[in-house]
Amino acid sequence: MPHVVILYTASLDAHTDMTQLCRALADTMLTVRAEDGAQVFPTGGTRVLAYPAPHSAVADGGAAGRAAGGDGDYGFIYINLRMGRGRSAAVQQQAGDALLACARRHLQPLFAQRHMGLTVQVDESPGQVYDGKHSTLHPLFSRP
Repeated sequence: MPHVVILYTASLDAHTDMTQLCRALADTMLTVRAEDGAQVFPTGGTRVLAYPAPHSAVADGGAAGRAAGGDGDYGFIYINLRMGRGRSAAVQQQAGDALLACARRHLQPLFAQRHMGLTVQVDESPGQVYDGKHSTLHPLFSRP
């Protein structure tokens, strides 16, 4: 953990590079710092995954978008950051603001061309029942 999961309307694949967005969000996560200056999210644990929704319904189905001169094909992206418990409210806000700014930069050309929505949500994992892990990634980043 931390993990970012992106759900989005599949039609956006033809208009933006979601792999590039994933990389940009991961890089952004690695810049988030705690009040003492320490990196908040461990490099080896940072994950960003994106899933197109094969089926979706957004707003009114496109009527208002067509009436406004668009094609009525609304796009939507939901970005969820799930982080472990114990970070301050300020760090949670900083992480959310950073991810939102990153996504807006990446998606700016789309916002200029089409009607779409973007939501960034930050969740804390307060009471995990089980959190098993095995990784050969972490040792890559914990060398002296």
